[in-house]
Amino acid sequence: MKLSMIAFLRIWLPGFALVLIPPVASAWGQQIVVAPDTSECPGATFHQIQAAIDAANPGDHLRVCRGIYPEQLSITKALDLDADNGAILQPGPLVANTTSLFDSSPIAAAILVANASNVSITGLIVDGVHNSATQCSPDLIGIMFRNASGSIAHAAIKNFALRSSLTGCQSGNAIFVESGAGQSSTVLIDNCAIHDFQKNGITGNEIGTTVLIRRNVVTGIGPTTGAAQNGIQIGFGAQGLIEGNTVTNNLSSPCSSVQTCQSVATNILVNGSDGVRISGNTAGLSQVPIFIDGNNAQVFDNEAFSAYVFDALRVQGDNSQIHRNRLYNSSESAIYIMGNNNHISENAIEDSPIGILLARGAYGNLLFANFFAATPIEIQDPQAQSLARAVQPMR
Repeated sequence: MKLSMIAFLRIWLPGFALVLIPPVASAWGQQIVVAPDTSECPGATFHQIQAAIDAANPGDHLRVCRGIYPEQLSITKALDLDADNGAILQPGPLVANTTSLFDSSPIAAAILVANASNVSITGLIVDGVHNSATQCSPDLIGIMFRNASGSIAHAAIKNFALRSSLTGCQSGNAIFVESGAGQSSTVLIDNCAIHDFQKNGITGNEIGTTVLIRRNVVTGIGPTTGAAQNGIQIGFGAQGLIEGNTVTNNLSSPCSSVQTCQSVATNILVNGSDGVRISGNTAGLSQVPIFIDGNNAQVFDNEAFSAYVFDALRVQGDNSQIHRNRLYNSSESAIYIMGNNNHISENAIEDSPIGILLARGAYGNLLFANFFAATPIEIQDPQAQSLARAVQPMR
């Protein structure tokens, strides 16, 4: 059953009320068929996706037939955009078509969903290979929900990176959800493949934003001297759930030692947001595979490995629950805790020089029933050392 046919998606967010996401599009909407070549897709009445969007009524279903569509899209009404296998959105060059709700900086999004609810994008390949960016601005984004709600599922978002001379630019993001001016956005991102981005894979920012990020595969570009990457980010007051994702290969080459590191890359980053749940993910090959700078997080049943320089799981905040995670092959420690009243239990820690670093001066932290193997020092209490300034979140 497609996401657009679900009557209600019920998601429980820890510490928040039950969120009900209504159907992405009305079951009574008209179907509109789009194809570059109508002989390949009988019944098509449009050759361009944007023309079909403009002609559609709220609640309509757009079937996008296989083929290449060299266009940027803007969606401002409730629609179900359902792509056949092999349908590729490949705009070029990308031009600025909106602005950041945080600082009004220009943004060039391949797909912009703005001020609309119940927008679903399913099955589409969004390819930024022809973006033709010549400078850091405007910020390059694959799909942006701006004060808008809906879903992205079974899509591939790739090649949102700038040319090699611009690798230091804090630009090039696959999916970005942002709210502002007292508005809100609730977006489900499910079963997508995301790779070859420059800055972030999936980002949900600002108060009013709720992102439900489930079962995606997010792959960084590997060691880079440019922008420090983050695979998945929830930050700056946004809420959300990060569940069942595989996130790997986000590494900042200049960060080679604890003493000199100035830029930390992460696979999963919570930055200035409270109450985020992170469960059932696999994260590895990063300075810090899972980094939480916030309170009241729930971190359950994750697997984190190959933390270069720092820790497999790092929590800087209070009142978090950290249970049943498997953490192995870390450079500094498996778990670093800098905060108070955190509960750390039933974690399996293997192949780390230190199992748990519990920063000095903290109180109320409870550690019990953790398992250690091939870990010479189980628990140590170093001087507190924040990495908040070394992490480079996208905003």
